[in-house]
Formats: sequence, C-alpha cells, structure tokens
Amino acid sequence: MKIVVTGTRGIPDVMGGVETHCEELFPRIAQMGHEVTVIRRKSYVNDSLTEWKGVKLVDVETPKKKSFEAIIHTFRAINRAKRMGTDVLHIHAIGPALLTPYARLLGMKVVFTHHGPDYDRDKWGTVAKTILKLGERMGCLFANKVIVISEVINDLIVRKYGRRDAHLIYNGVPKPDFTDYPEYFKELGIEEGKYILGMCRFVPEKNLHHLVEAFERIKNEKLKNNTPSASDIKLVLAGDTDFEDDYSRSLKEQARKVGVVLTGFVKGRKLHSLLTHARCFVLPSSHEGLPIALLEAMSYRLPVIVSNIPANLEVGLKYEHYFKTGDVEQLASKLTENIDNDFRRIDYPMEEYDWEVISQKTMEVYQTLG
Repeated sequence: MKIVVTGTRGIPDVMGGVETHCEELFPRIAQMGHEVTVIRRKSYVNDSLTEWKGVKLVDVETPKKKSFEAIIHTFRAINRAKRMGTDVLHIHAIGPALLTPYARLLGMKVVFTHHGPDYDRDKWGTVAKTILKLGERMGCLFANKVIVISEVINDLIVRKYGRRDAHLIYNGVPKPDFTDYPEYFKELGIEEGKYILGMCRFVPEKNLHHLVEAFERIKNEKLKNNTPSASDIKLVLAGDTDFEDDYSRSLKEQARKVGVVLTGFVKGRKLHSLLTHARCFVLPSSHEGLPIALLEAMSYRLPVIVSNIPANLEVGLKYEHYFKTGDVEQLASKLTENIDNDFRRIDYPMEEYDWEVISQKTMEVYQTLG
C-alpha cells in the first residue's frame, strides 16, 4: 500500500505534537511493508534526507507564514501525492483538512486525523479561527475515514457534524530511556532531582507564564521564610516557539528575571536526561488534544501537575495531580507540596499509549478503505 502523509511540518526532530506523533507512527507503518512518504515543509527541516527509518521524505517549498503556510503546503502536497499514485492520503490536523474535498475530487482516498480544535488556541485571530473551523468541518464531512486522538474530540465531532464512525486511536509514547548526562546538566547549571520541568511550545495557550508566576511566588515565599532548600530548586522550561512574537519574547524575559533555565528545543539524550531526573512535570495548558509531553512524563514515572482541561482529565490521573486552569495560587500550592515532600516515582497505566498498538490500529483503518 502506498501512503502519503501531509499536515505535519516534517520529521525527524521537528518541534510539535503532530510532528512527534508522525515521527513515532510512520516508521512503524513502513516496517509493516508499506510504502510511506511524508511530505515536509522545507523551511522547517535542517537536513537533506530523502529517507528516514524506512519512510520516504519529500520536501516542498512553503513560505514560513503561520497564517497560510499550512494551506499552501497541503495544496502542493496533495498535487504531489496525486502524481505519485497514492493509495491513501493521510491528512493531519484541522487546518490542512480544509483541502480534504480537493483531494477527494482528485480521486484520492483520505484519512483525516483530528488532533484537537486548534481554533481554541489563543494565537489565532478571528479570520484564522474561522478558517480552522471550516477545515474541521471539511475534514469531518468529506474524509473517507476520521481518526480522533481522544474521546473529547470524538464527542465534539459527533455533536457538531453527526460523524459517529470515527476511530478513537490515542496518542502514544515510546518506552522511556532513563539517561544520565552530567555534562549537559553542568552546562545548564542544574542538579538531578532539583528542578521542576515544563516542556512544550512557547505559545499562549500553554500558559507557561502561569508556571513562571507560580514558581516566582514559592521561591520568594521560601526565601522570605529562610527555607534552606528554596534556592536549590529550579524551574526548567524545555521548548521554544516556531514564530518569535510578543508572547514568546515576554515569556523569555519574565523567565530570565526569575532565574528560570531555558533549554531551547531539545530532543534525544538531552530530553531523556531532563525527564529522567526531574522532580516533577508541569503542564498548565488551557488547550490540548491529548498531550504527548504529558504522556512522556508519565512514562518516566514522574509526579505530574496539570490543568483540569478535558484533554488532561481524560488521561485519568488522581485528583491531586490537577489544578484549576489559570489558578496560579493553586498551582503554586501544588508545587510547594511537591517541593516539601520526598520525591517518589509513580506507576501510571500506560498500555493504551503503546505505539505498536497504535500503528496496528491505524493500519487497520487504512485497510478498511479497500
């Protein structure tokens, strides 16, 4: 079977949840003996690869403009897929899904994965939100098959579009790679077990500014009370932004003033070492699909503190892991509790997030197309 993938910026080592999803999923599909091609946005890749882990890579020139790059890239990718004689076109995310009817008109069979209602993200203006909502509609109404990554999204498309045949296939997480990297920790100025970890893109809906505010509160409070361990605990933010804007600049400035450690975008051994030795992981988002970063932290058995949005609640953590979205005081209280108590790893049920199972379920969706 010949499968062409679009809707992702690219793989490997490109920042983003959809990108991580595709990086894990499609090499596994290729290993099943199928021809898989990922069409990448050339402006996001820093390599000249034409194949990676059995997946063919095709780079397409796309202007790096967040307001319309996804649509232009998808249009060009669909045309390329048609020329390649693809059996299945797999479109990821609601923005690119706007062109689902176009792909169907060209005679292609389309699978659409809905990763979340991106129009809820704070970074988009009114026009962009309208286009994203239209993309969601086009994907849900015209794709041959729809995959959703959470029950929350499934409920949404049933209510809005009456689409009741979507396939629920969760995001996954690879096996943890417990790693030591003392040279990297020395470079960052951090110690094992003495830092709180936040890991995501620097965009408004991730609410990292709330995490920085909460950390500043507890740091000032503990210093005021002369708590000896206060200066030992640091906050590490792993990630960056695709497009530097007022929010990302102000977040970085705010973080530096408080003494937050900013790592930039990290993958591989650096990321694994940060996950291995963190004291806890925090995700204060106001919007998620099903956050891979949270699943990764859980796979490393870290204590996690997350906002009580539906996507995070669906993971099914115990009550004490959640705080009210946007409540900086409650978040600070949860952080204080973590810092004041002894560290303990937690065994989470992770069976549903196994990429081997996910890839098999995805392949079964393809096979239903005949």
